[in-house]
Amino acid sequence: MLRNRDADWDAWPVADYLAENYRRLHRADEAVIDHHSAVYARIPAGSLDRTVELGAGPNLYPLALAAAASRLVHAVEPSAASVAYLRGQLRDGPDPSWDPFYARCRLRNPALPPSLAQALSRVRVTRADAFRLPEGRYALASMNFVAESATEDPAEFAAFCRAFARTVRPGEHLVASFMENMGRYSISGGREWPGVPVDSQTIGEAFDGYTMDLVVSRIDADPDLPDWGYTGMVMLSARRAV
Repeated sequence: MLRNRDADWDAWPVADYLAENYRRLHRADEAVIDHHSAVYARIPAGSLDRTVELGAGPNLYPLALAAAASRLVHAVEPSAASVAYLRGQLRDGPDPSWDPFYARCRLRNPALPPSLAQALSRVRVTRADAFRLPEGRYALASMNFVAESATEDPAEFAAFCRAFARTVRPGEHLVASFMENMGRYSISGGREWPGVPVDSQTIGEAFDGYTMDLVVSRIDADPDLPDWGYTGMVMLSARRAV
C-alpha cells in the first residue's frame, strides 16, 4: 500500500499531466467549473479575506474561480515541479490553453475579473504540505482531485479530508471535487502514483461530523479523459460545522 510519503511528488510529471488533461476544455472540466461557480456566485464579491487551494497542482482554473469572492488566494502545493509551473504562470502570464477554461468561469460568474491574468494576480503560491496548515485560517477552502490521488490508505484519505475541513473557520465554506473509484494510476505510461477508490458515500462519511450543509453530487466519467479506471467525478460543497 502506497501512502502519501512514499511518492516523490517533486518529480510529478507536470508537462505530461497537463498534456493529458488540460490542453483543452473537457466536459468534466465544465461540470466542475459550473458546480464550483454556483458556490462562489452566492458569495458577495471581495467579501472573503483569504481562501486556499489545497494541493493546487498545476491546475489554474480552481485558483481563478476564487478571484471574485476572495481578496487573496493561497495556492498550497508540496511538489517542487508544480510550484515551479504555478510561479512561472504568475510571472510570465498564463498559457493560452487556459483561456477556454477561464471563459467558462466568467460565463458562470461574471463578477470575475475580465482576464485570467487579473484573476491570478490575487494568487500567492506556497510550497508546503497542504494537509498541515493552521486550523481555522481561511474563509473558504477548495480541493480538487487531491486527497484520493495522494494515498492508497483509506484512513489517510479520511484524515486528509478532515484536515481540509479544518483549514476554514467554523461556518465557512468548503468546495471540492474527487475522482470516483480511481486506484493507483500512471501518467503517460510512466511511473505509478497512489490513489484510493472513493465514491459519494465514502466522501460523505469522511466529512461527517466536521461539516454542515453538506451537498454531494456526481457525474459519469468523461470518455475524452485518460482511462485511469475511474467511474466518474464527485463534487462537494459544505460549511465547516460550528
